[in-house]
Amino acid sequence: MFTILDPMDAPAESELEEKRSRFIGNCCHIRSAEEVAAFVAAMRERHPKARHIAYAAMWGEREAIQSERMSDDGEPSGTAGKPILDCIRQQDLIDCVITVTRYFGGILLGSGGLIRAYSSAASSAVQHSSIAELTPCREYRFALTYPQLDICKRLVADHQGDFKVLEYSDHVEVQATIPFSRDTSFQERMIQGFNAQVVLRESGQVNMPVTVSTRVA
Repeated sequence: MFTILDPMDAPAESELEEKRSRFIGNCCHIRSAEEVAAFVAAMRERHPKARHIAYAAMWGEREAIQSERMSDDGEPSGTAGKPILDCIRQQDLIDCVITVTRYFGGILLGSGGLIRAYSSAASSAVQHSSIAELTPCREYRFALTYPQLDICKRLVADHQGDFKVLEYSDHVEVQATIPFSRDTSFQERMIQGFNAQVVLRESGQVNMPVTVSTRVA
């Protein structure tokens, strides 16, 4: 499973023309219905003279029930929002929204032509985005002494994880996110490296973007 990394304030964008109509695809990372609505509203502000701004979005955890939303925005039913949603599914994406803005060129495309145009515009936007592969990970929280900090950072990096300091006080409270495939090795190395003095507390499971690429330069 993958996600789009481009943020809401700098979404990926591409454009194509079909029989004088302009189709502008934009996509970005989102995590909620509120963010979907905010992004679509931002596109309407950017394109006040556009005839239609259709969109689709999907978000949620890999193993949980996923949420989705789509809109044809006045195009014939099933010719705009659904092709965009199909693009998200076919690309195995999550936590993203794709909008396709249409400036009408005066020539009717018919249902088939609309489906192809919206699908192509959505796919092109994804191809211009930055993509991250999501890997199932386990999150830990634990306390370290200051001399232990750099050693732990190296251990987390060796296991392709993510390290975050949560609080500095008389000790350091940290969070480590480790891919499931390296979880057992990480636990063993932590026990060996700190003589079982560091107590790992599991705080949850998440999907972490670990392999990032740009599909089109």
